[in-house]
Amino acid sequence: MAEKPYGLIATFETPGALMRAAEQVRDAGYRRWDCITPFPIHGLDKAMGVGRSRVPRISLLGGITGFCTGMSMIWFMDSYDYGLTVGGKPLFSPLYAFPVSYELTILFTAFATIGGMFFLNGLPMHYHPVLNYDKIRRGTDDLFFIVIERVDPRFSDDNTRALLAKAGGADITEIEA
Repeated sequence: MAEKPYGLIATFETPGALMRAAEQVRDAGYRRWDCITPFPIHGLDKAMGVGRSRVPRISLLGGITGFCTGMSMIWFMDSYDYGLTVGGKPLFSPLYAFPVSYELTILFTAFATIGGMFFLNGLPMHYHPVLNYDKIRRGTDDLFFIVIERVDPRFSDDNTRALLAKAGGADITEIEA
């Protein structure tokens, strides 16, 4: 039994044509689709209906965790583990714990940012079905593509193909999974 194709891919010649097509695909209600471009296009995220990334929230949680870990660690070490009074100074002071907490804030934020980005992007992904398309290399040079995945709830081979053709897509092809 033959496996179903991954989806449909359409070629566009200019960034403007891609932007107009992305708006039409977004307005048609598709959710599992992407644009492939050789360079960043200002406003494409808005045309695709892509919201803000959740990575900054994950980074903030990592930073707060790092700061609290640093303060708690110094408090535990100074007050319980190895309490040593030197010159009448208190066993714990946030001023003394700040350098360690600051460094752990930076470290945990970096790890949370990288981990969150990998998790939300589904990385590492060593292979993607779009790479089966013979013209995909031109997506790094001078062509623009829209890929609509078959797993999208609105996907219908005929309707999706018609939408891409109406949007100005050329060379609409099925991508093998």
